[in-house]
Amino acid sequence: MVSLSTDPAIKSQLAEEGLKYFSDQNAGYFRHKVENKFIYYDLRGSKISTPKILKRIGGLAIPPAWRNVWVSPLENSHLQATGVDDRDRKQYIYHKSWTKICQQNKFSKMVDFGLSLPNLRSKIKYDLSVPKLDKRKILATVVWLLENTFIRVGNDEYSKENHSFGLTTLRNKHANVDGSKIIFRFIGKSGVAHLIKVGHPTIAKTIRRCIELPGYELFQYIEEDGSKHTVTSEDVNHFLKDVTKEDFTAKDFRTWGASDICAVHFYEIGLPEDKRGLLKNIHAAVKKVSTHLNNTAKICRNYYIHPTVIETYQTNILVPHFSKFKASKYTKSGLSWHEYALIRLLERHAV
Repeated sequence: MVSLSTDPAIKSQLAEEGLKYFSDQNAGYFRHKVENKFIYYDLRGSKISTPKILKRIGGLAIPPAWRNVWVSPLENSHLQATGVDDRDRKQYIYHKSWTKICQQNKFSKMVDFGLSLPNLRSKIKYDLSVPKLDKRKILATVVWLLENTFIRVGNDEYSKENHSFGLTTLRNKHANVDGSKIIFRFIGKSGVAHLIKVGHPTIAKTIRRCIELPGYELFQYIEEDGSKHTVTSEDVNHFLKDVTKEDFTAKDFRTWGASDICAVHFYEIGLPEDKRGLLKNIHAAVKKVSTHLNNTAKICRNYYIHPTVIETYQTNILVPHFSKFKASKYTKSGLSWHEYALIRLLERHAV
């Protein structure tokens, strides 16, 4: 989700939606199971019997299997409830308006993110050429993989809580190098098994050297004094901000990639003959994205594919637009023709 920092734009959106930032570090309602039903208790430990409060809690549809349930006492808090599921993973239920804010902010960055890619790719190429296994080289390796595999960046806390992995928490056993090819096998978010193959001689050589280092963490770097450290998701996001001078994060690669894959598929499949063909084509495009992102089609459509991509396909704008860019071969240095076409599409038609 969008981090609530000091960003005045997000604070303004919170105010507009009538929301208040309120985390589960604050006291909240809790529940106990008595016979076959749940009883909720307020901040004083008294049983909640107020119909309005119970109706709100019921509307959150908190799964019965969750334990250590926390419910916000505020109807307008951005976070409404948390709990631990039957696989020991912490789960969150957010206010619908907060989810809308997150989506708006994520998609609004896509044009600027796309335009930042040439400079970012140039920096990655340069840092990959560094002979030492230093922080620059390992960060460049991780960011290259973020863009080309769409693997989540991961973080230590989530990995420990949920027994799943992302790029920065991968271990040596999760990677196998064969020449210039790398195969990743690991359990990702939501317990989904990942099998990802990618080829790049420099990346493969770097990962092989990482595996040879003592320890089980895959992406380690060596300081001047010989000490070893593991790259974190915070390191990756700091790198992105430092290079682009924008507030981008590792998550933006998945949104950008999903939108680009979907748009290209629409262009290649062409205009539908009727409404039935339209729905079929949209389903196929979203399915293709879900395969690349290792996520469900529903999640990809709702949270990763820029809505303008699907909207402009439905209104017969996308295909002619992409055809023009393909025919003219007009692009921007460091971008493919279809990436540049996507940027221009979003500039002209995104609300």
